Amino acid sequence: MTQRETVVFPGDRAKLTGTLFLPADTPGTGPSRLPAVVVAGTWTSVKEQMADRYAERLARLGYAALSFDFTGFGESGGEPRDYESPAQKTDDLRHAVTFLAGHPRVDVGRIGALGICAGAMYVSANAVDDPRVRSLALVAPWLHDARVCRDAYGGEAEVARRVAAGRAARAAYEATGEVEYVPMVSARDPRAALPYEIDFYLSPERGGIPAWPNRFAVMSWAEWLTFDALALAPRLDRPTLLVHSPDAAIPDGARRFHESLAGPARIHWTTGTQFDFYDREPQVSIAVEEAGRHFRDTL
Repeated sequence: MTQRETVVFPGDRAKLTGTLFLPADTPGTGPSRLPAVVVAGTWTSVKEQMADRYAERLARLGYAALSFDFTGFGESGGEPRDYESPAQKTDDLRHAVTFLAGHPRVDVGRIGALGICAGAMYVSANAVDDPRVRSLALVAPWLHDARVCRDAYGGEAEVARRVAAGRAARAAYEATGEVEYVPMVSARDPRAALPYEIDFYLSPERGGIPAWPNRFAVMSWAEWLTFDALALAPRLDRPTLLVHSPDAAIPDGARRFHESLAGPARIHWTTGTQFDFYDREPQVSIAVEEAGRHFRDTL
């Protein structure tokens, strides 16, 4: 059993809304200071799709765990909406750590972060400059650089086209306040950020929930495709766990990131597709158990 509480805390540009999960107190014992973990989901996601699941499971293992909506997503404030900005998300994570560090149930010296898919890039980027984050767990991590983006998005010319479209959409937004959107996931619309039939995002029983609008701000491409997560690894000296599968997204990026990390690192290879790690068993349990063990040893 766990306790859960809706929380609101300030970001630089907006109030951020999250869910704080706490272990249920053992009868006859008073509240104690807990190790804590902030959880970040994949790109364009809202907390209910995957971050809540991981945070609640970590609370069962004895951690104070915070999931939250980034600026412009879900229940959090901020404009433009559904704009994937690595810089903004990294900054939001700094504020989430500040919230945890100030919570009366949290041991400020034992704060970690868990990132799922693209959330792995963002928690890594924050940890590089935030010494309060003592340990990282990266689940099915999407970790890209220019090489990975060329391979994933159809070559250098296609990447350049999307970056140019993103910059044009950003200029239009700054001039008019209008945001150009395309579907995030659609097998029928070639403009979609993910032009595929992906059950996790399209099924209401999985991630296709009302809180997630299935849209992608085109101006996101300029920041997303020029963000270099692999360059973070040589600057990251905190203990880091990666949980991944050869059949999930860009395992080569995970291998290269792991090999370049400056601090203690371990990679746990298992089975499953990328989307299995969001909500399927046994992948979620494997990832949570490995993360719990890692945080127990490093926080």
